[in-house]
Amino acid sequence: MIAVDPGLFSSLDPPRLAGSACASCGTVTFPAQAGCAKCTGTDLAQVELADRGTLWTWTVQAIEPKAPYRAPDGGFVPFGVGYVDLGDVIVESRLLGDPARFEIGMAMRLTVLPLWPGPDGSPVVSYAFEPAGGGA
Repeated sequence: MIAVDPGLFSSLDPPRLAGSACASCGTVTFPAQAGCAKCTGTDLAQVELADRGTLWTWTVQAIEPKAPYRAPDGGFVPFGVGYVDLGDVIVESRLLGDPARFEIGMAMRLTVLPLWPGPDGSPVVSYAFEPAGGGA
């Protein structure tokens, strides 16, 4: 697997997102930042974010996104997008599963989302969240 952006993940197997934590005020951000938006501090450390959280809110992406999005071979299919609360930070994410079954407050887990084949044939991936119980 190849990350679509090398700064998104601290690990691909198992998948874990890379964030940053400000030493001055404790603010956690995703993706990782060089400066703190809350206090303007510059002493930030990379942190590995939780791989489970709760669905804070969501909607359906019903219009095909602009580039760099690439529709799958079968064409564009509407999909869920939402915010997942990981405790220290809320992450915007693609949501996998049936949007009709998403509920605010449901348990979610991090997964990788294959996007397209890379130059060597291995998948280029991004991140997504899916229901932790596998129920959607």
